[in-house]
Amino acid sequence: MGNHKELVVWQKSITLVKLVYQQTGSFPSDERFGLTNQMRRCSVSIPSNIAEGFGRGSDKELTQFLRISLGSSSELDTQLILSKELHYMDEKRYNELSALNEEVAKMLSSLIYRRVNGLDSNLKTNKLTNL
Repeated sequence: MGNHKELVVWQKSITLVKLVYQQTGSFPSDERFGLTNQMRRCSVSIPSNIAEGFGRGSDKELTQFLRISLGSSSELDTQLILSKELHYMDEKRYNELSALNEEVAKMLSSLIYRRVNGLDSNLKTNKLTNL
């Protein structure tokens, strides 16, 4: 049986977390309990919920946790936009983080779609390293 660490979407979301932590480290100190904290928490939520869902016993729970991960990705998208508009990051860095977050969101959406439509009847025993 595989595990969540084999999923490319989990691996990419870990990379996203590291980049968010690096970027928010340069945010103004008065954002420490505001945007910095929010961005870090929701970015960590993405791979954490993938892992938790994968560790649950039922396929239904896995799908629900994937949806939570997708919601956290949407939340991060808004926070990235705010960070750029508040000039906490430059356009190049925003584009890099936004593109990776969008890629993770698309992978999650595809995985959810496949699960809901019975195209991945048992993710835990299938090798889905491309998602």
